[in-house]
Amino acid sequence: MAGGVERLTADGAPFAVEDGVYAGGPRTLREFAEVTWAYGDRLFLVSEDVRMTYREFFDAACGLARRLVGEYGLRPGDRAVVAMRNLPEWQVAFWATQLAGLVAVPLNAWWTEDEFAYALEDCAPGVLLVDGERVGRVRAWAVRNGVPGIVFRGEAEEGFAAYTADTDPLPGPPPVDVLPEHDATIIYTSGTTGRPKGAVATHLAQAGAAMNPRYFAAAAALARGEVPGTAPAPVSLTTFPFFHVAAFTSFYAVMAAGGTLVMMRKWDAGQALDLIREHGVTHYAGVPTTALQLLALARSTGDPLTSLTLLSTGGAAAPPGIVAGIVDGYGERIEPRNGYGLTETCGGVLSNVGAEYRAHPGSVGRPSPVTEVRVEGPDAGGVGELWLRGQSLIRGYWGNEAATRAAFTEDGWFRTGDLVLVDEDGRVSVVDRLTDMVIRGGENVYCVEVEGVLHEHPDVVDAAVFGVPHPLLGEEVVAVVRPRPGADPGTEALRAHVGARLAAFKVPARILVRAEELPRNPTGKILKRELRDLLGAEGDAGADAGLGAGVSAG
Repeated sequence: MAGGVERLTADGAPFAVEDGVYAGGPRTLREFAEVTWAYGDRLFLVSEDVRMTYREFFDAACGLARRLVGEYGLRPGDRAVVAMRNLPEWQVAFWATQLAGLVAVPLNAWWTEDEFAYALEDCAPGVLLVDGERVGRVRAWAVRNGVPGIVFRGEAEEGFAAYTADTDPLPGPPPVDVLPEHDATIIYTSGTTGRPKGAVATHLAQAGAAMNPRYFAAAAALARGEVPGTAPAPVSLTTFPFFHVAAFTSFYAVMAAGGTLVMMRKWDAGQALDLIREHGVTHYAGVPTTALQLLALARSTGDPLTSLTLLSTGGAAAPPGIVAGIVDGYGERIEPRNGYGLTETCGGVLSNVGAEYRAHPGSVGRPSPVTEVRVEGPDAGGVGELWLRGQSLIRGYWGNEAATRAAFTEDGWFRTGDLVLVDEDGRVSVVDRLTDMVIRGGENVYCVEVEGVLHEHPDVVDAAVFGVPHPLLGEEVVAVVRPRPGADPGTEALRAHVGARLAAFKVPARILVRAEELPRNPTGKILKRELRDLLGAEGDAGADAGLGAGVSAG
């Protein structure tokens, strides 16, 4: 980022680094949360039926923390599961665990009973903090193991007490010691292959993760010629599920600035536009798919998005065309932002924003001051595996030393499994996942590159590229494409579109066009394993009886 960011990290500056950590930042999430009390009557949480100020939030979180320590007898290091949809109570429950010195385990609210049971058996929590929609999926495990729970927005039942808010401000948080080296969170990986692993982060790591978005915001302000910290507090429509680390990056940034977090029960582009107008939303944060849908609807309805100043995407690779869509519709008034982060990095550790993003739309930006970047085993073109090291990285996987050793080197570098290219100015561009790269007849085909070209076609809404076995080439490139409603781009036309822009060996040998949305996990990542199965099934059906309506193959 341009604009003299070295001033931000100089000795004595807000983001100075000593011994690899932010010198002036918080050391624990309890410390981070306690500071937000000072925002008092500023509005923090907005949902369909709740408006909660910082004072109300902090008092409720302290009350629940006291209950967890006193009534439930939990002690620092005990695990507390949080399983809810995006509700204000999710934030109260999560921060209560941090004030009590517990290890928060935010679980995927979309999981089935069996998936919940796997994670619960793995982390062995001392309490379950769940909403009324989730209690039925964890009840059997809780009763079988004698683990108590608190149900939010639901009725008390066997083993589960109904949540009642204790907002007495006088006692404050419980008197427990919370140290930087203590574990703060266990967040399960998205599990696109195999069983999810519990990524364990210390308080110091999460405190670093809370500082990273503040640094990136300050650097972006300098790049615009502004003084960091002088802009109005953000009003953020955050559509990531709270259990995902992309959401952590978003709500950490909001809380640090005393901003407002606006939430939705379920994604709907029309409702999102309504919320932006109603609440004067300045920041939008979501996966690229929802961002593209929001922009498309805004353009088709002529919505000027008057209050919006930042559109940030994460959780999945952002198509390069998303920047062009923002510029075409709104010029430079709305600042685009993307970046790079993983469950194992506790959220975003690289960022690309504003003019830099417009000039380099294929990049995920540069790292935070406490994040080291290394490209391991680069090929002749400089493409190699991204390794990371720094304050916000996890310490390992819960109860899985083998997985920890496989992921980390002895000197602390984390092997991300992503293939990247770093330019001479330090910008990182993600080329592909190691496991997704197609090796066709000895040539490397980076799926993200081909997906980006398909996304540029005016009739394409979504696309996924991957490899399938080939008897001679080893693998061949295939794609599944979802067209815009009413469009029929034709597979040969799509192949010609790719062929006009990329080398012939990168052109998908086969393209499946289908009207249905591509399958994704809750964090927005396309489930390519399911698409491989689908491609085989549709191919067999097409060969035998002709492909159904809305589906074609080439």
